[in-house]
Amino acid sequence: MFQEILHRYGAIDRRDAIQPAFSALLGVVDEVLQIELADVERAKEVMLAERRLPAREAIHLAVMERREVTRILSFDTHFDGYPGVTRIGA
Repeated sequence: MFQEILHRYGAIDRRDAIQPAFSALLGVVDEVLQIELADVERAKEVMLAERRLPAREAIHLAVMERREVTRILSFDTHFDGYPGVTRIGA
């Protein structure tokens, strides 16, 4: 999610919003999960099997699988219908 904040606010030239977004996210998460090489390998497999998934979403799913996380807070509908994952949106 932190990478998503950097990506989005950088793309729309709203760098002033990066720190507040980081602070807000850190206020609601219990743990920040690291990406490991095994996650990148699994993301590759996911992308080859599910052509509709972009790279960032595949990475999220791979980390979630490794850590046995079944719910994701996201507005991104790419997660909808992925086996074993429940998307919590607005």
